[in-house]
Amino acid sequence: MKSRKTASGEPILVTGGAGYIGSHVVRDLGEKGFLPIVLDNLSSGKPEAVLYGEFIHGDVGDGALVGSLLRRHSIRSVMHFAAFIQVEESVRDPLKYYENNSFRCLRLLQACLENGVENFIFSSTAAVYGIPEKVPVDERAPLLPINPYGRSKRIGEMMLADVAAAAPGFRYVALRYFNAAGADRQARLGQDYPRPTHLMTLALKTALGRFQRLEVFGTDYPTADGTAVRDYIHVDDLSSAHMLALEYLGRGGESRAYNCGYGVGYSVRDVVAAAKRVSGIDFPVVDAPRRPGDPAALVADAGAIRRDLGWAAKAPPLDEIVASAWNWERKLAAAVKP
Repeated sequence: MKSRKTASGEPILVTGGAGYIGSHVVRDLGEKGFLPIVLDNLSSGKPEAVLYGEFIHGDVGDGALVGSLLRRHSIRSVMHFAAFIQVEESVRDPLKYYENNSFRCLRLLQACLENGVENFIFSSTAAVYGIPEKVPVDERAPLLPINPYGRSKRIGEMMLADVAAAAPGFRYVALRYFNAAGADRQARLGQDYPRPTHLMTLALKTALGRFQRLEVFGTDYPTADGTAVRDYIHVDDLSSAHMLALEYLGRGGESRAYNCGYGVGYSVRDVVAAAKRVSGIDFPVVDAPRRPGDPAALVADAGAIRRDLGWAAKAPPLDEIVASAWNWERKLAAAVKP
């Protein structure tokens, strides 16, 4: 176990807290005086990304370990980020996603119920909507995921709803992320995966010469320029939604799911153009076939989270989101130079 900056406030178990989104939430928890207890198996996270609290190298599916942490710290609130997130990989290897995202979530919930956890914040996804009939999509839309990743997260939401109905005192918020992007504005944190798949990260790493070219998957979607459209939310604003969800549950809010997005859609070509503007580098881009499991457009109607939780984030310009990621990517590149 390693000690970071700490505080004497309420302990919060954060699974997957060494990863991209989890580490930003751990940062915010620490800065607000909470004590993050971070459990991560480091399949994609980095221990140095945990800026506050206590780090434990372990697996969320280890019920005995999770139970001991919950008891030792008298934890009443859990934030669950530990999951695999690659749509294309989930299509190729679906059982990997059901085992990790669904079965290990079940094990975590068992430990939570056995040890008196009251509040649970779940990292979900807009992929639970599949191909929505109407865009922007709100939380009342049918949940019809079209890939194993989305289905594995849908199973997690179903388990939470059933547990909350059966266990008085247990409540949850499921946050359905649209496309998390950007990095900590002080370049302390950002995406640092060994095999990146996020469009913005791939574009900027191509600008830096790590990849020879950027592939645009699908140019025949029914969108303005033929490429897929997504709602890109800055990771700092996404993190703030988690803090508000924690406050909401703390004051007795009811269990439910919320969309996390701005309601503004950008195409793949929009993001590529922004990456070229921000970096000042005209890197090579090639068109490629669609990837299986990708819908044409996903844009959030986030009215509910604004109304119920008071989330007031406004969509920054796309170039601002890209610039925060660019500063982070340059920092990573400088760290590996001889």
